[in-house]
Amino acid sequence: RMDQALLLVRNELPAQGLRLAARSGACHQCLYQLLAFVPPSNGSQSRPGMAVVMVDTQHPLTLQLNGSVGDRELCKIQYHFGEFGNYSLVVKTLSTSTKTVSCDLVINEGPINSYLPILFAFLVYMGILAVLIAGHLFMKIDPVRSWVYKKLNPRETDRLINSELGSPNTTDSISSDPTPRLWSTVSRQRLRSLDTFRGLSLIIMVFVNYGGGKYWFFKHESWNGKLCFPSSLFSRFVFIMGTSISLSLSSMLKWGSSKRKVLGKILWRSFLLILLGIIVVNPNYCLGPLSWDNLRIPGVLQRLGFTYLVVAALELLFTRAGAESGILETPCPALQDILPYWPQWIFILMLEVIWLCLTFLLPVPGCPRGYLGPGGIGDFGNYPNCTGGAAGYIDRLLLGENHIYQHPSSSVVYQTTMPYDPEGILGTINTIVMAFLGLQAGKIILFYKDQHKQIMSRFVIWSIVMGIISAILTKCSKEEGFIPINKNLWSISYVTTMSCFAFILLLLIYYLVDVKRLWSGAPFFYPGMNSILVYIGHEVFENYFPFKWKMQDSQSHAEHLTQNLTATTLWVIISYLLYKRKIFWKI
Repeated sequence: RMDQALLLVRNELPAQGLRLAARSGACHQCLYQLLAFVPPSNGSQSRPGMAVVMVDTQHPLTLQLNGSVGDRELCKIQYHFGEFGNYSLVVKTLSTSTKTVSCDLVINEGPINSYLPILFAFLVYMGILAVLIAGHLFMKIDPVRSWVYKKLNPRETDRLINSELGSPNTTDSISSDPTPRLWSTVSRQRLRSLDTFRGLSLIIMVFVNYGGGKYWFFKHESWNGKLCFPSSLFSRFVFIMGTSISLSLSSMLKWGSSKRKVLGKILWRSFLLILLGIIVVNPNYCLGPLSWDNLRIPGVLQRLGFTYLVVAALELLFTRAGAESGILETPCPALQDILPYWPQWIFILMLEVIWLCLTFLLPVPGCPRGYLGPGGIGDFGNYPNCTGGAAGYIDRLLLGENHIYQHPSSSVVYQTTMPYDPEGILGTINTIVMAFLGLQAGKIILFYKDQHKQIMSRFVIWSIVMGIISAILTKCSKEEGFIPINKNLWSISYVTTMSCFAFILLLLIYYLVDVKRLWSGAPFFYPGMNSILVYIGHEVFENYFPFKWKMQDSQSHAEHLTQNLTATTLWVIISYLLYKRKIFWKI
């Protein structure tokens, strides 16, 4: 099967059998798991004891061989097996006098290169990009542009050729149809970098949710860990939501909307997001009608809806006239985009204190206080039912085990049996913090309007500050820090680390799209303009053709990657067509 190799164990020891156990390199402080018992040899090398096992190829493995007599460790091997490889582990005695045992790993059949489909897909998309860029450059040549317009619309040829940019001029647009002119004005005022940032995060999220070609590095980290690719997607979406809150509320209030009316819109939008998450996205209707008995209450849209409600209401409640334009005087000019919003910052810091107190001080039955581990076979199996510590306990206590996520990412490597929800109650606090940091990015854009160097320098400063906080909290290590980076827990170190990268990514996209205009943001700009529709649509139609079809070989990365990339590309095309028709689903 995918991510597996075959291991044949040959026991040539005549006196004792062998116990073969393994431990994954991704499993921190885990117990060895028994794979097989290998019977002893009958005294002849031609008839050794044999056992065949399947071993994992996603991470390096440590194999441990213990003898059945006295349970003595005979040998230990660390090796990273290759996918679909065929291996033999030969155990024999080198010297009968010293009873020295050797364990030799032999490759019978080499593994396949499962990463070639990724290279091929990359070359295909680069080829499509090259064709589009070449077409765009050719369209700048007057004879080519005139010929194309003549073929596409012969009746309008003269008007299009005489137009400087190959499109109707301002006079024609206004006289014939006022809508395009109004739309173009709005488009120029809107920051394309924000929609590009949102669309980039969304499209990669769609690809990962569809399976990511079944590659292990497109899956969420089992627990603490390196900043694997999928772990940053949702956080970036939350970050840019906070940025959009700042800009949209400022715009509504500037155009004369009352705070009461704006609060009504905030409440309605939050309600719709939570409702869509519970009723539309979460249930699997292929398994039957909606049932309260096993309905998952937390979820991605639910967390987005509640986070939006708190951050937007907080901003609306404490916003002051003149703060964004720099009219208000501050004692420290270096903090002039922070000090006017001190009430919001105090509220956020109080929320973080609540998270810290609940996480590290709340007593959890059967678990050590402040436990942040995965449970299961982690921590040498001492706390098997403590998955998530206080975060998991609060969800199970308030929501019930049947109403939270039943198959967390820790269940594979750490073999946890307790349900745990990565979008649970306690982690929502730090999601609010993440959105508030995104809102701070929006404040910078508003405060330093059209001052590109100031905006970009502030983004760099915020990124450095967040990076320093992360380094202190984690001690620059995966497991040994005060608070490890953990997406399942949404730990504060995870928030500061993701914010560090989010500020840098927003800086790059802002520079390329809105400052230098070297990139239009395509194709990510289009799904960014219709993010709710694309997200809900990809969830609802996930199991329908043409987004999914029956495969000839379900154990092929190439087929999975083709299907997942096709489905993701289709949503980009759909969002582009909707953009061209000016169809946007806003909540």
